[in-house]
Amino acid sequence: MRHIDKILIIKLRAIGDVVLSTIVLDNIRAAYPEARIDFLTDDICKEVVLGNPILNNVLSYERKTISRMTILGKLIKDIKFLSLIRNQNYDLVIDYFGNPRSAIMTWLSNAWKRVGYDFRIRRWAYNVVINSRANELHEADWHLDALKSIGIPVLSNKLNFHVGEGSKNFAENFWQQTELYDQRVIALNFSGGWPSKRWPLDRFAHLADTLVAAYRAQILIVWGPGDKEKAQKIQHLATCPVLLLPDTNLKQLAAILQKVDLLVTTDSGPMHIAAAMGTPCVALFGPTNPKLQGPYGQGHQIVSDNTLTCLGCNRLDCENIACMDTITVGDIMTAVQKCITANQLYESLT
Repeated sequence: MRHIDKILIIKLRAIGDVVLSTIVLDNIRAAYPEARIDFLTDDICKEVVLGNPILNNVLSYERKTISRMTILGKLIKDIKFLSLIRNQNYDLVIDYFGNPRSAIMTWLSNAWKRVGYDFRIRRWAYNVVINSRANELHEADWHLDALKSIGIPVLSNKLNFHVGEGSKNFAENFWQQTELYDQRVIALNFSGGWPSKRWPLDRFAHLADTLVAAYRAQILIVWGPGDKEKAQKIQHLATCPVLLLPDTNLKQLAAILQKVDLLVTTDSGPMHIAAAMGTPCVALFGPTNPKLQGPYGQGHQIVSDNTLTCLGCNRLDCENIACMDTITVGDIMTAVQKCITANQLYESLT
């Protein structure tokens, strides 16, 4: 692994997965302090790594733009992008996404060291093939297997989400405008990329009322693109005063989540961002496995109905989402108290 001057890390999507992949950044930089380290991801996810001082450059694959093009337009765009990667003359490329597109990008990079996992035919794009333990260990730790296989020491297991001064100031201004200083702030995140990950909105409203009664906390509803009306519905259904997160980008969201006391959340990008920022999470899990995809780090609590045999089915949608529907407000309140105690936040007022 000598003569490594240029390195490319590939993790195309999704937001939470890209956050988890940042566990490798400190380790790669420590091993190659003088190397150029680039990161390739989708345009939707680029804010996760943009501006990170460890990285020299962030390459953005414009998936949203390309998806609206004609077949010929897509082909021309892809060829240009592949040429761009090849012309960088990378020495080491690590493919952490492992789909056909990222495998082709890795193969055509012409890097002399191409690292990836043993996923079907894609494995032939790499000359260092790693046995995937995706069903055995947390996804964040799964990324570290690639480093170990090529002799890069694992000195850090910290997720690396960089928030600049502008985003910190945005969060500070929001705190001042809403008079949140000296208040207990609990955030609720109802969104989930999969329909099967979601919990009923009326229960989030009931949870908000229960949290206010128990802890005299200010509730902050987290929402993302296309979800504002749902956030407003929770606000309307709750009898207690509920704040809505302002319109934010990912870095502004991270800065705000860093300031809240804890986050009650579905399995989603905001959950992983909060964990990366050191915020305790109470996470609702059903179709995914928290041991593999849960909030990374210490002090978090998982809520799931462990009596069901269908947990961790990984189904995007389901006609009968029993794994989420059977979770009660009482279940979450029990987990919230455990989380508060474990993180030494504050005591119940009831």
